[in-house]
Amino acid sequence: MPRRYVSLKEVAARAGVSFQTASKVLNGGEVRVAAETAERIESAARELGYSPNTVARSLVQRTTYTIGLVAGSFADPALAELLIGAESAAREQGHAVLVSNLGGSGEGNVDVVRTLVERRVDGIVAAAPQLEEDTEVAELLRRYVPCVSLHHVPGGGVPLVGSNHRDVGRMATAHLAAAGRRHIGTVTGPYRRRVVRSRLRGYEDALRDGGLEASEDLVAESDWSPAGGAAAIRLLLEREPRLDAVFVQSDLMAVGVLAGLSAAGRTVPTEVAVVSCDDLAFAAYLNPPLTTVRLPLAETGARAVELLLQLTRGEEVDPAPVILPAELVVRASCGLGARDVPTTAPGRPGADHH
Repeated sequence: MPRRYVSLKEVAARAGVSFQTASKVLNGGEVRVAAETAERIESAARELGYSPNTVARSLVQRTTYTIGLVAGSFADPALAELLIGAESAAREQGHAVLVSNLGGSGEGNVDVVRTLVERRVDGIVAAAPQLEEDTEVAELLRRYVPCVSLHHVPGGGVPLVGSNHRDVGRMATAHLAAAGRRHIGTVTGPYRRRVVRSRLRGYEDALRDGGLEASEDLVAESDWSPAGGAAAIRLLLEREPRLDAVFVQSDLMAVGVLAGLSAAGRTVPTEVAVVSCDDLAFAAYLNPPLTTVRLPLAETGARAVELLLQLTRGEEVDPAPVILPAELVVRASCGLGARDVPTTAPGRPGADHH
């Protein structure tokens, strides 16, 4: 039997007030009523099991209490942590989150953003690296609705939240160099992504600081997947048989790297040390447990929502990117670490945060 919803008129009748007064009290409108009257209305609502009509409330307050989140691939486990942080922060502020998935690029992405705008979301959090290449979507985000992004948006004008990924690459590689490794390779994500190029610059910085020579033979591009990581480590071993360490740009690829090293008969960390990036939940349970740079994924999602809600309220926000610190979590895959290696990448602004 379908559930019968209690109407606002029933609440008003129970409380002995007009429909308009009950509506303004329960839907959050600006209204001056005696505290006793307000309490009587709220008590009647509780007794009857009344749930506020969000459509009516949005008309009164001119807000839908909904924010959109434009996401990249749902296959990315890091996205789940971002979503948890974003949804939790939104819920604490009385907002729901409507998630939409982008494809590669093009008209489909424009339609995704237009749909969110047409649904009158109060603002959008953009957590999709595809936006780096999509000027049309970027223009929609700038023009029609408040937006905060976790990735670079062409043309700027959209506040950013994230980490300094050049520092992330530097910290991971410096740990390997300080532990005595001398033939350090790296498995990257797709080069077209800014985050990949930033981490690669940090890797090169650390090699240079450690007196080691950077070489194209020690860099293998991959696609963020375990299979891609396995293929990349096979390529690095073919190019440089003396490989004794590798910085992998994501935990998901590191799963494949560990499998590829095992298939090649290379023990970890005795022969090849591995440091990765993300610190997803499974990283501590791999064999061996994975040393990785912990990115504040949930905190990033939450901070983006907090900043977005400031914008929706018309508040002034600092135009500088919000940079959150990352931390190196040392486990067995890198062998003995060096005591003097910093384990935190500072939350400092710069050109390599996305």
